[in-house]
Parts: sequence; C-alpha cells; structure tokens
Amino acid sequence: MSEEPVVLDRLAGVCGELVLRRVGPDFEIIANGVFLMDTRGGASERLLVSAAADRMRAGGRLLVGGLGVGFSLRAALDHPRVGDVVVVERERAVIDWNRGTLRTLHGDALADPRARCVAGDLLAWLPSAGEVFDGICLDIDNGPEWTVTESNAALYERAGLDMLTGALAPGGVLAVWSAGASPAFAARLAERFGEVETLVIPVPRGEPDLVYLARAPVTRSRSLKRN
Repeated sequence: MSEEPVVLDRLAGVCGELVLRRVGPDFEIIANGVFLMDTRGGASERLLVSAAADRMRAGGRLLVGGLGVGFSLRAALDHPRVGDVVVVERERAVIDWNRGTLRTLHGDALADPRARCVAGDLLAWLPSAGEVFDGICLDIDNGPEWTVTESNAALYERAGLDMLTGALAPGGVLAVWSAGASPAFAARLAERFGEVETLVIPVPRGEPDLVYLARAPVTRSRSLKRN
C-alpha cells in the first residue's frame, strides 16, 4: 500500500504554484500540479554532470542550469575534473528547500566554497554575466519538448543554442537532460555543434531518460573571459 503524500510547503513561484511534499522517505517537487522532480533515484541527473565533466578539461568551470533536489550539484562537486561550480536556479523556494529540508540528501552542497548559487533565470542571466564555462549542464525542464514554462522553449531553439555556445570555452561541453527523445532538438544540436552523442538511461516505467552531449569548436574568433 502506497503512502499518502504529505505537503511540507506550498507557495507561489516564478512558474506558478510550487509544492514540496514527502512520500514516505522521499521528497517531490510539483510545479502547477505537474510532477517536476523527486529524490527517489537521481541516476540520470548525476550522469548528466559526470558525462560532461568526463569530457571537459581538468579543473574546469561547470555551469549547472537548475538546482532541482541538489543531486546534480553534488555530482559536480564530487567529480575530480571539476574546479568550481555555478548553479543557476530561478525559484528561490527551491534554493531555500535545498538549504533546509533537502540539504542532508546532498551533503549540504550549497555550503561548499566551490559552489556559487545564482537566484535567477538562466535565459536572462547567462548573456548578461559574461562568464565562460568548460561545461554547461541543463536540467531546468523535463526536456526540450516539455518545458516548465513557455519562455524556456527559447533555450532549445537556434538562438538559445547560440547563447549557450557563446558561454562555452573552446572545446567546452554542453549536456542537456531530457525525459524523452526529441529528434528535432537533436537535429538542431547537430546543426550547431556537429557530432552529437546521446546517452540512454532506462527508468522503471515509461520512456527512458536521455542526456544529449555536444562539444563547442576548439577555436574561437573572439576573446573569452574567465572568472
């Protein structure tokens, strides 16, 4: 017999109503009545980060788009090739939950001195920040075909991919998490980056999770800024 969810917090967020609830030993985040993420597994979220870090330069800077339940950030901090990490999360409630109720699940990753948490929308913050990264990991939606808000869709279009490329160091790696296949997005990635690698992660029920991987050109025509 499954346990009934217990609502721990409910409030208005950028994307609408946000709910943190507990189901037995696990936690779930619900956005506008739609399941967003939980703490039951996290294998694909960790793979998103480790796959990017494995392919980027040692000691490089990693950007994680979306804090979620902290599993991606923890994986980044634990990876031997990652120097420092910037995680961008637009929902302040999610940041607060990770500093409170959820912190023991990821070893209080936000307190690590190598981690910097930015409270903001990645689409607005990234082009204005002027920072360059050796790896960018995106986990802000359920995938290119299932965005949390309509505005996020721009991130997966050609202009969004141009913006992401502009924030990658030469040879930098882009990794995108998706709860299902998106042939159209994969085609845009290939058009922009050339070769695209797709990792398939089986799940207990339904379509497998995917991680799309692409690498920026090793040479760039403009100067780059490293912070």
